[in-house]
Amino acid sequence: MSSPAAALTSLLRAATIQDHDEAVKVANAAIKASKGDLEAHHTRVVALLNLDRFDDALRALAEGGNALEARCLLEKAYAQYKTGHLQEARATADAASATDAASRPFRHLRAQIAYRAESFADAADLYRGLALQPGQHGDESDIRINTLATHAQLEWTGLGHRLRDGERQPSRADLESFETAYNAACLHIARAELPKASILLKRARDLCEASDELSPEEKKGELLPIMVQHVYVLSQLGKDEEAAALQKQVITSDIPEAPTKVVSQNNEVALAGTGTESNPYLTQRIAEQAGNLTGTDRLFEYQQSVIKRNRYALELQMQKFHGMDALTHEYIVSTQTPILEKAPFGVINAAAHTQMEEGKAAIRKLLPVLEKRPDDVGLLLTIIQLHVQTGSPGSATTVLETFLKRLEATERADYPDVRFAPGLVAAAVALFRLQGRQNSIRAEMARASAHWRSKPEDSSSTSTSLLRAAGIELLRSSNPEDVAAAGATFEKLVAAQSDAQDGIAAAGLVASFATRDFSKVEPYLEKLTPVERLTAGIDVQALVNAGVCSVAVPAAPSSSKKRAAPGNTGDNNSKDRPAAKKRRRKLRLPKDYEEGKTPKPDPERWLPLRDRSTYRPKGKKGKKRAQEATQGGVVKDRDRNEETLELVGGAGAVKVEKAGSGGVGGGGAGGGGGGGGNKKKKKGKK
Repeated sequence: MSSPAAALTSLLRAATIQDHDEAVKVANAAIKASKGDLEAHHTRVVALLNLDRFDDALRALAEGGNALEARCLLEKAYAQYKTGHLQEARATADAASATDAASRPFRHLRAQIAYRAESFADAADLYRGLALQPGQHGDESDIRINTLATHAQLEWTGLGHRLRDGERQPSRADLESFETAYNAACLHIARAELPKASILLKRARDLCEASDELSPEEKKGELLPIMVQHVYVLSQLGKDEEAAALQKQVITSDIPEAPTKVVSQNNEVALAGTGTESNPYLTQRIAEQAGNLTGTDRLFEYQQSVIKRNRYALELQMQKFHGMDALTHEYIVSTQTPILEKAPFGVINAAAHTQMEEGKAAIRKLLPVLEKRPDDVGLLLTIIQLHVQTGSPGSATTVLETFLKRLEATERADYPDVRFAPGLVAAAVALFRLQGRQNSIRAEMARASAHWRSKPEDSSSTSTSLLRAAGIELLRSSNPEDVAAAGATFEKLVAAQSDAQDGIAAAGLVASFATRDFSKVEPYLEKLTPVERLTAGIDVQALVNAGVCSVAVPAAPSSSKKRAAPGNTGDNNSKDRPAAKKRRRKLRLPKDYEEGKTPKPDPERWLPLRDRSTYRPKGKKGKKRAQEATQGGVVKDRDRNEETLELVGGAGAVKVEKAGSGGVGGGGAGGGGGGGGNKKKKKGKK
């Protein structure tokens, strides 16, 4: 006669129980009869997972011993993933054998773990491999939905360059279901293509409402996230009224997922803070009603950052300057966070410290703070922006160059990456361009390119856009060293993204080595668009006849404010230009003037009375004064040839004629002198 445990195990294998609670009871009875029954332990673990009792499943795995854990690696990793223990789940999945790890369920789970752990590049690779696996597995729709979500996350985190050309745009098939249309819209949102995202979100909403496979409750649960995302897009497009109207249709309490509920509450807070009549204190009350996430529910890192910045901005609107100044200063000084990640808090601290002031007054308050926190990138960029707004790009450049030189002189492992961070390099290039310093731009680009080229492949992903811009700028130079640096830059890009088929990198590589090393160019010629196709429809002779247009480089601003001389514009061709026609002023006539009837107004009516030709002074003194007044006329010779001599002893003065200076007397030593010596003197009054 067989044992009861064996009979129960045989019965459990033959049974098909759809009630998972009943399966747990049967498994517990089998385990009670035989604690070493791995089949019963495995059945209980699977039933607990189907009941979403993940903590109980982990405890059941621990009770079963090492043999059960080795047999149920997939179930253990899934339970750890659902309880939020992502590192442990990844370690458990990596411990699987090569055969188990290559199975489709394990690859699905590893992709989900990587996605939740924000390792989106790994998740994209796993989903790409699942999609390329031949055969019909029944999960093609799920793979496409998750793939689009992963691509959107890559774009949001600045890793969109890892996508291939065919993966950057949704296909026509993605518009046939509301799940794929929604994720395709998120992909456009991440690339700031908001009008396209709005169209796709409306499409997803229409498809969801027209679906026959969902119950009314399921439709409601699927529509709410779509509407929440659409509210965000409309607000970013500046359509605040449409966004507010759609937000009123969203019932936040009905949203099943806690992270989506938090995003909806943040949308409500952001919309309440818009407009000239917004009340920040009422908005604060709305924000306080938003609950915090608990358990395994959590937002992605970029979502948490946005919500935190919105809360700080609301505090500034309520004029809580001292509290925000102290809070952000303490965070910047004491938190062991990378310098660039603390930059947004530096901007908020600057706004709180200056109490939202602008202009030179704010600069005077912030410069001492920068001396105390010389590593604060957010504060530095705020001061630079204020200098530019006040029309002082030279001062902004001086502040930035001082900061960069200090980073170069400091021996810390992370400072070189901060020194050549794409944002700081872009700020330096923009300031140099404002001042017309083209050589400084190329020198900065060359140094940044050399730094990021020396980095391994994994750490250069965030600098792809910088390397591409540096290569293009260096390629424009006539200096052979700059052209060689451009070639090395494009080689780095092509090697790092060989599977992505970066057309710009390939074209730059060809342009860099076309005249120096044709062997490096030849493999990439087929990837480029043929010249015939690029030049089709272009009339070369018409271009030659029209001449070549050259764009003038903006000259460096001069410190002198002296106005240029008339006609001296600094252009060598100004002599050939026709003289500007003098604009004739329109004759101003009285309102009641009639041609031929009303006499024309006096043309000298704008001159003072005494300067007019019709002026006649009254009295003897007035006539005499009028005769003596020159008014720009010629001075009489008599007045010019007379001088007044004072008599000795104060006896009076006499007017005498001046001696002639033109003729020289011809007499000897005793003879008369000049030619005017024989004229009589006139007596003066005594």
